[in-house]
Amino acid sequence: MNKRLVFLLIWLHCTLVFSQKELTHEVYFDTDKFDIIPTEESRLLLFISNLSDIDIESISIFGFCDDIGADSYNLKLSQNRANAIKTVFSNNEISEDLISNVDGKGKILLKIVEEKNVIKIRGLNRKVEIIVKPKPSKKIEAKEEVTKEKVVEEPKKKTTPELLSGDLKVGDKIVFENILFKTGYSQVMPESKKILEEIAKVLVERKDIYFTIQGHVCCTQNTRDAIDRKTKLRNLSEARAEYIYDYFAKKGVDKKRMRHLGMRRKFPLGGDPKFDRRVEILITHVGK
Repeated sequence: MNKRLVFLLIWLHCTLVFSQKELTHEVYFDTDKFDIIPTEESRLLLFISNLSDIDIESISIFGFCDDIGADSYNLKLSQNRANAIKTVFSNNEISEDLISNVDGKGKILLKIVEEKNVIKIRGLNRKVEIIVKPKPSKKIEAKEEVTKEKVVEEPKKKTTPELLSGDLKVGDKIVFENILFKTGYSQVMPESKKILEEIAKVLVERKDIYFTIQGHVCCTQNTRDAIDRKTKLRNLSEARAEYIYDYFAKKGVDKKRMRHLGMRRKFPLGGDPKFDRRVEILITHVGK
């Protein structure tokens, strides 16, 4: 193999590995409180929104208190602060499976540094520390020879437009594959627009079917709905279904043939959480 190519592959591998740094964020609390103040919640949501494009390996959440108060009280308060942050992650479609630690560490001893304002120092100690660890990059291996193996082709899976064009009956449920949503929002990802347009074209032609658009979310606790970051309302699954409904209506699908419904997190698919941020349609009537 060309030596320059080998060097390039090694350089690329090293660059990818060392670029995977931990991301950190701190949330600050009022004295004796574990409710998140609005300004700190806004900062936290901005931090969470920046995690959308990161392949996360683990998230650690550590709660702390200042040095005032009994140890037992501070341990409980710091744990409540950590739990409050975990709830925000869950409400904004960050899977709890990624959260490896949620620990209250108790008080931070007062350290007199250059900052002379003791009240300010204690304020900085009333916090939760968040550490997000990205998955390591896959190792790139340079091989001079590629062993040819016999590839067994699997039957080609039908696309969503193909399924909608075929035979349908009442009760059929069709998942809109490759229609993915940004974490915490009702708008589809840019790469999903093309396939969504193809689905709309089929539904305009299939005037014989009536259906319910069902929206879903991932990662929330106890089948709850997630919070729509745009509106701050806990109705994200409904907002996703309504977004698709409005899109189809603009493309010419008769509104009389459609309804939309939020399913919260009642029916997770399992596997990668991003596939639970989805919509699917339930066929409710097929004309002759």
